[in-house]
Amino acid sequence: MVKIKICGITNLADAEKAVELGADALGFIFSKSPRRVDAEIATEIIKGLPPFITTVGVFVNESMEVVKHIASVCRLNVLQFHGDELPEFCSQFGRKIIKSFRVKNPDDLSMLPGYKGIVSAYLLDSRVKGKRGGTGETFDWELAKIAVPYGRVILAGGLTSENVAEAIKAVNPYAVDVSTGVESAPGKKDYEKMRRFVETVRQMSQLKMQN
Repeated sequence: MVKIKICGITNLADAEKAVELGADALGFIFSKSPRRVDAEIATEIIKGLPPFITTVGVFVNESMEVVKHIASVCRLNVLQFHGDELPEFCSQFGRKIIKSFRVKNPDDLSMLPGYKGIVSAYLLDSRVKGKRGGTGETFDWELAKIAVPYGRVILAGGLTSENVAEAIKAVNPYAVDVSTGVESAPGKKDYEKMRRFVETVRQMSQLKMQN
């Protein structure tokens, strides 16, 4: 079953709808972004969630002290590092870690082996100059296959209900991550887009199980 993470959650209504539609994980961005959320707001949203939903905090080149404080206050389940964090940094938190890599060519994946055994999954996103994520642009999914031997792959970057089936066929990822592709505006989710996205991923998962 391909897992679904809906990222860029900024309010409780969007979080509750994402869960209702079938999201497995919700992402909260604590770095510079139109989808940034304060720790206090994220804490209140997370308090309102039902059990068994994974909460993921997204950080970019943040200090260890700040990450640990936010993770503790918000009671985050997983930490996602979307910057230049080294393996030594990622190993300091006592929580499951997702390390993101922005991909444009094979060289962008050359550091993956150094994180093996430290992170729980590798998130592959599009490399766009001046942006750390939320670009709405895809990358060459053939490159994602390079990462599969190193561990679980979470596929991100420009995914929508229109292309996610093709992406799953091409990569067979552990999970897919969507933000821009299910928005009506930055930081505000479009419930119909979310519904179509989740339904498409679930249909693909069923097909995989049958084959």
